[in-house]
Amino acid sequence: MAAATPNGIPASRPVASSVPIEAVLFDIDGTLCDSDPLHHVAFQEMLLEIGYNNGVPIDEEFFINNIAGRSDVEAAQNLFPDWPLEKGLKFLEDKEAKYRSLAKERLEPVKGLAKVVQWVKDHGYKRAAVTNAPRINSELMISLLGLTDFFQAVIVGGECEKPKPAPFPYLKALKELQVSADHTFIFEDSASGTRAGVAAGIPVVAVATRNPEKSLLDAGATLIIKDYEDPKLWSALEEIDREEAKLKKADA
Repeated sequence: MAAATPNGIPASRPVASSVPIEAVLFDIDGTLCDSDPLHHVAFQEMLLEIGYNNGVPIDEEFFINNIAGRSDVEAAQNLFPDWPLEKGLKFLEDKEAKYRSLAKERLEPVKGLAKVVQWVKDHGYKRAAVTNAPRINSELMISLLGLTDFFQAVIVGGECEKPKPAPFPYLKALKELQVSADHTFIFEDSASGTRAGVAAGIPVVAVATRNPEKSLLDAGATLIIKDYEDPKLWSALEEIDREEAKLKKADA
């Protein structure tokens, strides 16, 4: 049984425990691309237009604590607890349109993404994107990053029984790819997404693009990396290669 984190959440097992690997799953926002600053700007500008927070722009801490990685329903309730939910969701829908216009001009991949994408391709693993972002955003970001042909499935939290931090989006990805949680691992960047992966029984490598490392560890991440060029990541991937080579040798 995995050891528990300080919050009582089971820590996910080591990535190499998943060999032989069948699939690798990726979150999108903050994991494939450093998109949170663009979301932050979109929220800042639109909230200023309605005089939110007495006209003081929301800071990064507020954004991380109340918005980043959360479903639209949770973000709307955090931002506008006194509004009807439908009104809050309409605001978020308008904000997403603003975000898409920013993304078309300024979206950048997380450092080293092309290298890890090639590693996954070279190993022939199945792959899916699993996100709480709306499908229109997800497909735009994947296209802008040149990954449309890379992913075999795109799972959207809003189309599942419940979005992250519930495990359902990751469980749906396993079902669509016809793979086992025991032979899959995840790249995530938020505590919410990490909790979802751990709850689905899948090891999570957390990319600390914006979220505090402690929150990712407390959520149960098995490994924290700065980006896809982090030596810690490549040590873990090399361990996978060694373990898979041992399995092949034993089967020979």
